[in-house]
Amino acid sequence: MMSGLFITLEGGEGVGKSTQLRLLRDALQSQGHKVLATREPGGSPGAEDLRQLLLFGKNPLSLRAEILTHFAARFDHVDKVIRPALAEGRIVLCDRFTDSTMAYQGYGRAEGDPAILDLIAVLQNQLGLTPDMTFLLQAPRDVTRHRLAVRGVPTDRYEQADEGFHARIAAGFRAIAEQQTERVQSITTANCSEEAVNSLIMKEILSRLSHV
Repeated sequence: MMSGLFITLEGGEGVGKSTQLRLLRDALQSQGHKVLATREPGGSPGAEDLRQLLLFGKNPLSLRAEILTHFAARFDHVDKVIRPALAEGRIVLCDRFTDSTMAYQGYGRAEGDPAILDLIAVLQNQLGLTPDMTFLLQAPRDVTRHRLAVRGVPTDRYEQADEGFHARIAAGFRAIAEQQTERVQSITTANCSEEAVNSLIMKEILSRLSHV
């Protein structure tokens, strides 16, 4: 059976991941590809329930419990949704995956604590699934704050965090990109139109598909 392609979109708040997910899904489907677009935390019914707890729950979890809850949602998502889609030969587009846990919890909340980074790495290895391609979308914080302000939807726990937290997240994503150069491609979205960013990502995806 043909193996699919697993592509993730990563980055901080307001960098345009959700928009690019939609544009990529539509562009790939228009070319005849079978596509599944999904997100994390969430993506399966059980994982969506955990998403509400993680993002909007009244009682914040401890750091280690938060990490384990993200991975509980992720295991359910992978087992019930992502792996079956890949087995069918689909292109899976996912808004956030394990890199977000490393950046948000490992670097953002734990400030790079080696013990926490190791815990996340162990859970990643147990998951047994790594994206084939990851696009890290980046934009200056003043740009993303403006985008979030005009979006008009309730802000979640992470969006409400202080600027130091968001700076550590950005540094964490940069560290991941530097460590995973073959998988992660960084793209700055601040001075590019949505269509231009989409064209750039599509070019990379189509090049990869031509070599599958």
